[in-house]
Amino acid sequence: MRVIIQRVKEASVTIEGVVKSAIGQGLLVLVGFEAEDTQEDIEWMAAKVVNMRIFNDEAGLMNLSVLDIKGEILVVSQFTLYAATKKGNRPSFIKAAKPNIAIPLYQQFLLKMEALAGKIQTGEFGADMSVALVNDGPVTISVDSRQKE
Repeated sequence: MRVIIQRVKEASVTIEGVVKSAIGQGLLVLVGFEAEDTQEDIEWMAAKVVNMRIFNDEAGLMNLSVLDIKGEILVVSQFTLYAATKKGNRPSFIKAAKPNIAIPLYQQFLLKMEALAGKIQTGEFGADMSVALVNDGPVTISVDSRQKE
């Protein structure tokens, strides 16, 4: 399981010209799954995301989590996080979980995120989405559940 966490001032997802979800200050979380991902990966990753201290405290140091600042969270599925680019110039997505595996994992991840952080906003799995954001900092962090870093 891989995520890209972006600290944002605002973010939104538009599908077919209609804004599906929008947030103010908080996190945009792009998430991708592979077939071997488990409930343990989901629980570890959700806890890592909501507790990641990447918001500034009163001294200007990154010491606060999205929970601490009462920020919002937008989660968007993105299978391209598993792009393999070693060979040639056309990425391969063979490691990305197929929809029959990825959709249940995505739904479980959303449930765990809601359990930890309250209401979250989402994209739509498999949809052609336009994601807009104002990255704050910029702060962008990549996390892989296999690496545990």
